[in-house]
Amino acid sequence: MTNTDTKPKRTPVLPTPADDAAHLLVVDDDRRIRALLRRYLVDHGYRVTAASQAAEARAALRSLAFDLIVLDIMMPGENGFDFVVSLRQETQVPVLMLTARAEANDRVRGLEMGADDYLSKPFEPRELLLRINSILRRAKPQTLEPPSESVRFGDFFFDLVRGDLRHKDEAIRLTERERDMLRLLAAQPGETISREALAGAGIAGNERTVDVQVNRLRRKIERDPANPSHLQTVRGIGYRLLVER
Repeated sequence: MTNTDTKPKRTPVLPTPADDAAHLLVVDDDRRIRALLRRYLVDHGYRVTAASQAAEARAALRSLAFDLIVLDIMMPGENGFDFVVSLRQETQVPVLMLTARAEANDRVRGLEMGADDYLSKPFEPRELLLRINSILRRAKPQTLEPPSESVRFGDFFFDLVRGDLRHKDEAIRLTERERDMLRLLAAQPGETISREALAGAGIAGNERTVDVQVNRLRRKIERDPANPSHLQTVRGIGYRLLVER
């Protein structure tokens, strides 16, 4: 007797995220990884657009606004490093880099070129989700409430409690590591904080990465980053932030 219960398999239907959910752009040349990431992130409430290469990602960016880009480094043609460099000339959308290369030099290079964070493959999906949540939380615009505890340097005001940096009335976006570094320096204004202390506070993995983070922060708060007046180097020791009382 013929089995009449055999039915074609149905393609799983992904849940529909809320209209105001954060929109992520996943860029990876591995079709399987793209599909898995898309499924996992949509399941956790995000809107997701996927691209297989840099050119496809650029086309998506021209027509849609994204809250964060999850970017693979090792792609054919234009790699993730080169894509971030060109991206930073046009937008400050947060970037989380995925890399199968866990060497410190690659992580430092990614930060130097403008990435907000990085995650080595293979990774736990839960860790990816936590990092995305953290970046989006930090990037979320804050309300214009009076600062609860702030320091001033030049035309900049930094709220130590909320982690908000403002240049006059303009909000300046900081990465999580930049915010943590500025908070640590601003909590001890004028005092020298060693590279070892900055690295040990979880702001960077090593002293070289500390220097990278300082250079990135200077580009946001100094008129002339090569001759800083606020975030100064104490040769052979570390850094200090000069504030106005």
